Amino acid sequence: MFSMFKKKDREVSINDTQQLIATPGETILQAGTRQGIRMPHNCRVGGCGECKCKLVSGKVKELTESAYILSADELDQGYILTCQSVPKTDISIEIERLENNGPNYEVKKLIGKVTRHQQLTHDTVEIQVSLPEPLSYESGQYAQLSIPGVIEQSRAYSFAAAASDAHNNQTVSFFIRAVPGGEMSNHMQQASVIGSTIEVEGPYGDFYLRDSDDPMLCIAGGSGLAPLKSLLEEAIKNNVSRPVTFLFGARTQEDLYCIEEISQIAKDWVNEFHFIPVLSNEPIDSGWNGLRGFVTEAIENHLSINSSGNEKVYMCGPPPMIDAVEDTLQTFSIRSTQIYYDKFLDKRHTNKTNTAA
Repeated sequence: MFSMFKKKDREVSINDTQQLIATPGETILQAGTRQGIRMPHNCRVGGCGECKCKLVSGKVKELTESAYILSADELDQGYILTCQSVPKTDISIEIERLENNGPNYEVKKLIGKVTRHQQLTHDTVEIQVSLPEPLSYESGQYAQLSIPGVIEQSRAYSFAAAASDAHNNQTVSFFIRAVPGGEMSNHMQQASVIGSTIEVEGPYGDFYLRDSDDPMLCIAGGSGLAPLKSLLEEAIKNNVSRPVTFLFGARTQEDLYCIEEISQIAKDWVNEFHFIPVLSNEPIDSGWNGLRGFVTEAIENHLSINSSGNEKVYMCGPPPMIDAVEDTLQTFSIRSTQIYYDKFLDKRHTNKTNTAA
């Protein structure tokens, strides 16, 4: 007699061209991932805004508050987050950047050992993990790390080495920056972690190099260098030939790292490659002759290096930087479809973070 109250599967129409079925309690993103539809996403927990779409018709149940992620204008237009929206009726949505190709690797959980620990700056280390089998990922993606019996709550960190290196050597590496109160990030600063076991689950994320011949503007802040370094190293191996301008925002000179590695990338790159560090808190009397201020202030002059107007922008770093850069890019007529990013969110919003926990 209660069959009339049984929850139903819901049909989701995407851009009037694709359909999928969401089972009861399943988010739009979960349904799409299960059925092989490549929807834009990153953190999967409602913190980055990468999965936003426009709800054209129907009703959804939102699992978390999206007002702090979506703008007032987007909310007025009916935008929702696919990772936090469960269809209550059949719905129709529009996704601005729906891709039919891209990385689709099997997610694995592997128990590895920390084989290398290198201090990069006063608060950032690189760890290398040896795995029992190769872990396939696309350069730019990330993994969830946990330490069995010590730190069970996983934290997300981007792969810092070219994907082909991990495929061949069964090793992966990550840049981990310590933050106040960060259990995982502070634990991993200790050289004593060498030899310890660590669980690596992945790959995850939708940040990777898209096929194009257009110039690239790369922007990194803090440990956001990891996915961009990985992406550019892999691009060299794949004979990618595109002009590149790379802005790296840091606080002081002591926060700069991997300069030799980036210099090698620039040397091996077969087209123009301009690397510009920008320091926001460097002492006035330090003798630093490079740029000062925030990376947003450097964009205008360095967009002119790649003056085609068709730049594809790849950026990684904390939300304030990403949001500020997006606003700045819009003033130079860079469309959202030209921008790809990975927000390194803090622990207040999600466990997808390279800068916290």
